[in-house]
Amino acid sequence: MTTHFITAEIDLQETPAELLQVIETELKKQGEPLRWAITSVDVEEQKATVEAVVTTPKS
Repeated sequence: MTTHFITAEIDLQETPAELLQVIETELKKQGEPLRWAITSVDVEEQKATVEAVVTTPKS
């Protein structure tokens, strides 16, 4: 397995549960998330920046 540090920009959602689902779905596109955190929120643009560490199978 290989670990990667990634950053994703996520559109803010109506509810925290929806936001959690969108974040998890987006991170799984890059690999299996080990940990993640919302590191900033742009209220004007309605976007959250998420930083994460994900693992991917070794190629």
